[in-house]
Amino acid sequence: MKPFRLPRLDRYIIQKFLTTFFFMVGIFCVIAVVFDLMENVGRLLANEAPLGGTVLYYLSFCFHFGNLLSGFIVFLTIIWFTSRLAQQTEIVAMLSSGMSFGRLMRPYFMAASVLVVISLVISHIVLPRANERKVDFEVQYVHVNFHISDQHMYREIAPGTVVYFRSITVDRNTGYRFQLERWSEHGRLEQRILAAKATWNPQDSTWRLINARVRDIEPDGKERLNYLTRLDTALSMRISDFGQRSALVSTMSTPELSEHIEREAQRGAPVNLLKLEKHARTSSPFSIYVLTLIGVGIASRKLRGGMGYHLFLAVVIGFFFVFTSKIITVYAASMILPADALVSTDQWLLIAAWLPNTLFAILGGLIVWKAPK
Repeated sequence: MKPFRLPRLDRYIIQKFLTTFFFMVGIFCVIAVVFDLMENVGRLLANEAPLGGTVLYYLSFCFHFGNLLSGFIVFLTIIWFTSRLAQQTEIVAMLSSGMSFGRLMRPYFMAASVLVVISLVISHIVLPRANERKVDFEVQYVHVNFHISDQHMYREIAPGTVVYFRSITVDRNTGYRFQLERWSEHGRLEQRILAAKATWNPQDSTWRLINARVRDIEPDGKERLNYLTRLDTALSMRISDFGQRSALVSTMSTPELSEHIEREAQRGAPVNLLKLEKHARTSSPFSIYVLTLIGVGIASRKLRGGMGYHLFLAVVIGFFFVFTSKIITVYAASMILPADALVSTDQWLLIAAWLPNTLFAILGGLIVWKAPK
């Protein structure tokens, strides 16, 4: 039995595809590192960042940046070397010899499958570990200050105990317009505390409430109202429970992210963006297939404008793909489904994560259907 061996044409296209892709990834990473270093070199020197840690940081940075742009770089790669084949009439010769357009695309999708598998492994396993090193370095030497920009934050810190802050300043460990409500198992309000601000004291793990108004409600309906200029109390919460660096989510493996989503949902925090992030770790790598389909369909045609026209289309379509993905993500995360909706919120978020791939796959199918003509 003869060992399986790819035809020479398939090996040629796969080699061109993969070598051009990794070369472009390297070029993009070098450019990104240079620009990032120019922007942050003052902070790195001021915070006395170690040279070894800086090198490891930028290696992790390249993993993050390369995986982020992998779909777009695949698109440019296909446009680049397929346009050259088309301009040299090599693709015309292949199709004229009786080769179908589907057969021509086979090596492209074989190479794309290699990149999809690599991207899935990086997204779910490798990248969270690389981001962990990257975020730790940024916290210590780059983005030292942390600010929670959200307002009107609710958290259920214990069963029946709900806390509210209008805003929080992390540098001061202080939240403003504090409110705490304790409810009984039967849904009766037992206590409400209002305060102008609440400050977290990490030394003894207590909260200091300023200008607090404590309202206790007895089972018989009687109320007791106390005004206190200062009240120190122990609550099962911290400032970090109300906000964290958004980059920290990228340091979690997929199982850790699932557990984090469950904990945040139990505390009453919004989790739609977290769920979309989890789905995107799978849908984004599969966008490589979609962009491969579109890229081959566009670049395989020999045009008078040459490679420049193909590259212009690549930039426009790539930008439109990213823009559409962002619009759908923001809309899906903020959308509140009615009670009689045909799908649940989780199903809607899953659909939203895969919707850009689906729409552009249809576009790619139309382009490929028309390409041989």
